[in-house]
Amino acid sequence: MMSFTRITGTGSALPGRCVTNEQLAADLATRDIETSDAWIGERTGIRQRYLAGPGETTSTLAVAAARKALEAAGREPGDIDLIVLATSTPDMIFPSTACLVQAELGIKGGPAFDIQAVCSGFVYGLATADALIRTGMYQRALVIGAETFSRILDWNDRTTCVLFGDGAGAVVLEASETPGVRATKLHADGSYSKILCTAGSVNSGVVTGDPFLRMEGQAVFKLAVTVLEQNARELLSASGLTAEQLDWTIPHQANIRILQATSKRLGLPMDKLVVTVDRHGNTSAASVPLALDEAVRDGRIKPGHNVLLQGVGGGFTWGGAIVTF
Repeated sequence: MMSFTRITGTGSALPGRCVTNEQLAADLATRDIETSDAWIGERTGIRQRYLAGPGETTSTLAVAAARKALEAAGREPGDIDLIVLATSTPDMIFPSTACLVQAELGIKGGPAFDIQAVCSGFVYGLATADALIRTGMYQRALVIGAETFSRILDWNDRTTCVLFGDGAGAVVLEASETPGVRATKLHADGSYSKILCTAGSVNSGVVTGDPFLRMEGQAVFKLAVTVLEQNARELLSASGLTAEQLDWTIPHQANIRILQATSKRLGLPMDKLVVTVDRHGNTSAASVPLALDEAVRDGRIKPGHNVLLQGVGGGFTWGGAIVTF
């Protein structure tokens, strides 16, 4: 029996509308909200983001990313027997966005379900699919991170609305005789739930409470840097690798300062860091697979490379994986 899993294909999708900092600042100015390209860029490293328009949903972005991952893996939709989709912005309360993707791809029978771990969602999904395939229950999975965060933002709050974007990323994960996913570690601490949350809920068909994302930026920054370092060290220990043996690191693309601080703590050079936050903004569960697909397709990630993937977000959740390609 095959006892390992490998990523055999990657894919991603972005909405059609790209919004630069200058364009966003001009739009916010019409509502007397002051910001600028310099203000956003200096604090976050973000220069632009993609925002979903009419007809673009979490599921449509997920399907587009999944199709590209299947093509890269040389697989057909019917080859997939498991779909795990990470999102905090599903198309509807139920059925799951994973089931909507399954139907659009024409797949029947295998399990399809959503995971809600916010910005850690993709690595949670990857770890879950890895564990299920290793049991022998399934052979090939689609693991997808997809978000339309623009639809839960308060566009009158410049501390949050400038940070996020929409998109999707996907991988095909297959049973293998050789190691690919070398280690996964997942964590959560619900006592930090209030520093990053969207507290609204649906009651009797209407949203009650605050339906928008709220964040205590400094608290999130401090916690994120701390737990990402700890998680990286435990993953290296579990995989038997050293930091020097990592070819690339792809942390959650939330803020360039978090990425820089984490790399410094681990003693990793910035040229080993895959950065897309400048062009995508924070796409929550989609950020890691979006960056991964870009680095695979442009040739930075090559066969045999060791890659550290990490997520951290509301919950508070965090986790990661070390994967050999």
